Amino acid sequence: MRRLSPSGLALLSGILAVAWSTASIAYQPSPADCAAEADRASRGVGSGLGGVGRGAARGAVFGAIVGNKKSARRGAALGGIIGGVRRGAQKNNVYQSVYDACMRRL
Repeated sequence: MRRLSPSGLALLSGILAVAWSTASIAYQPSPADCAAEADRASRGVGSGLGGVGRGAARGAVFGAIVGNKKSARRGAALGGIIGGVRRGAQKNNVYQSVYDACMRRL
């Protein structure tokens, strides 16, 4: 096994330092990369239809407990609207937080 001379060791450490610093610059995300990452994260929250369906089911159950068949229909309609709006807001919050976190890395 050959040993490096002090000048060879200095040269090697200099090359590694330059390679490490340029690698960290090359992997910084662009705003488009951050938008793509945030879009993927917000898709993981679920679909808007899932929120509408879940909200409608909960509203119908609540309406049936509180009132009659007419109340169950109204509860389902109102629950569907609220569930859809809530899911949309949740997706927007996830998108914004992931995008902001990614942009802070720039």
